[in-house]
Amino acid sequence: MIGQLGFGEAAALRESVVEINRVSAKDINEEHYELVIVGSGFGSSFFLTEALKHLTGRALILEWGDFHPWDWQIQTQSSSAIKPDSTYDNRGEKPWNTTIALGGGMNCWYSQTPRLHPSDFAIRTRYGVGNDWPLSYAELEPYYCQAEQIMSIAGDPDMTRVLPRSQPFPQPPHKGSSIDMLMKEAMPDHHFIMPTGRARVATGTRGVCCANATCNLCPMNAKFTAQNGLAELYSHPKVDVCLKTEVRTLEYQGNIIKGVTIRSDGQEFKVFGDLFVLGANAIQSPAILLRSDIDFGETGMGLHEQVGANVEVYLDGLGNFDGSTITTGLNYSLYDGDFRKEHSACLVYFENRWPYGLRPEIGRWNQTLPLMLVSEDLPNVENRVVIDPQTGQAIIDYRGESDYGMKGVQYGLDSLAKLLAPLPVESINFREWRLTESHVQGTLRMGQVDDGSVVDGHMVHHKMRNLVVVGTATYPSCSPANPSLTAAALSIRAADLLYS
Repeated sequence: MIGQLGFGEAAALRESVVEINRVSAKDINEEHYELVIVGSGFGSSFFLTEALKHLTGRALILEWGDFHPWDWQIQTQSSSAIKPDSTYDNRGEKPWNTTIALGGGMNCWYSQTPRLHPSDFAIRTRYGVGNDWPLSYAELEPYYCQAEQIMSIAGDPDMTRVLPRSQPFPQPPHKGSSIDMLMKEAMPDHHFIMPTGRARVATGTRGVCCANATCNLCPMNAKFTAQNGLAELYSHPKVDVCLKTEVRTLEYQGNIIKGVTIRSDGQEFKVFGDLFVLGANAIQSPAILLRSDIDFGETGMGLHEQVGANVEVYLDGLGNFDGSTITTGLNYSLYDGDFRKEHSACLVYFENRWPYGLRPEIGRWNQTLPLMLVSEDLPNVENRVVIDPQTGQAIIDYRGESDYGMKGVQYGLDSLAKLLAPLPVESINFREWRLTESHVQGTLRMGQVDDGSVVDGHMVHHKMRNLVVVGTATYPSCSPANPSLTAAALSIRAADLLYS
C-alpha cells in the first residue's frame, strides 16, 4: 500500500483482531514440544520467525503477561497490566523498565533502529576496555538487513558512511528538520536522519507516522509491533501460545534441559521439549537460571544500560520542529576514536519535540533544539541480578554507572559548541541527567567458554547445549545506540546457524 491511509483504512487497522493459538497451562501439562520459547519479545519472536522455516514438530511460547490489543493499549495508556517493579525487588533508585506482555518491548518501544557501530563489537581489542563480542559487525550485517526488511525500516542511505550495509533500507527516510539539513550539509559523514521502525510509507498493517511524540503508544499504529508485524507467528498452526504463565525453573539432566516448571493461577505444571529458548528479559532470564541452579560463568552479573543527559539549545533566528517524526537526526561526530580508551562514545539525538515547552518570546516560539546525549557504559559485575533465597524473586543490586560512561557524557557536553557550529546557537542549556534509557542489558553475556561469559557466539549456553539465550541480556558491552534492532538480528542469526 503506497501513500497515507484514508480514514476508513486507519479505522480498519484499529479494529483488526490478532488471532492467537491460545492454550492454558493446564492444557499443556506434561506435553512435549520440539521448541519451547520463554518470553515473547524481540529476541524470542525474531528467533521464531527463522525457526518456523525448519520445524517439523510444534513450538510453544510461554509468556508471563497477557495479550493486550493495540486499541486497549491506547485506551488505557498502558502496554501491560503488570507493573515492571512488581516483578522484581529493586534495591536502588534507578528504574528498570520492562514490558511483561505478549510482544514484550515491541509494545512500548519508540522504534529507533540504528545499528551498533563496527567498533562496538571489538572494544577490548581496539581500545583495551570492556568485552569484545564473539562475532563481528560484518558477520551480523546480513541479519541486520533481514530484521530491517521484516520491520520495514525507514532509513537514510547516507548512513552507509559509518555503518556499512549490503542492502538498501526498505523505506525512504523520514523528513529531517531544517536543522538536520544544515547539519547534513556541514557534516555529511557524521549527521544522518534517524532510522526507524515508524512507517514513512504506509503498509498493509501500519499507518504513517504523524510525529505527535507519543511513540511508546502510537495512535496511528505506525511503528512496528508484534501485533502489526509478527501476528502470523501467534496464529501459525505449529505454534501454541500460553499466556499469563510464569516460568519458574528449567529442569535438566546432565547438560541437557528436559523441561520447564510453570506457574499459572496459583498452580504449577511441567512442559517438556527438545530445544529451549530463553528470552524473558535481562532481569527475569538470569532469575530463571539462578532458580534452576544453572549458575555458569557470570550469570546475573553485568547489568547495564546507557548513560544519558538532556540539553536544550536556544537558536538565533532558526526554527525547529518541521521534521516528520519524533527524533529526526543522529550525529556520530563523537562516537568512535581513540578517546574510547579513556571515556565512552557519545551519540547525539536531534529531537523534533519540545519536552521543556516552547520559547515564550514573540516570534521565537520554535527557535529551540532539544538534544539527547547518550553514552555507553562499562558493564560491572557488581551490578547484578540475584534471587531471594526464600521466594526466588529477582532482586536488582545496582551500584551505579561507571566513571567511563559519565566521562563520555561530559565529553559530549563539552564538545557541543563545536559540534553545533553550523547552527546559529544562542545558548546551550543543560537540563537534566536521564534516569534511564529503558534498555535493560547484560547479565548473560556472550563470549568464550572460559572468560566468565554465559553463552557462546551462536547464543547457545556454554553448559546447557540445547538452551539458546536471546535478547539484550546477552550483550557483552554497551553501545550508545538503541539495542532492539541488534537483538532482532542476533536472534535471526542464532536460529539460522542452529538449523543450517
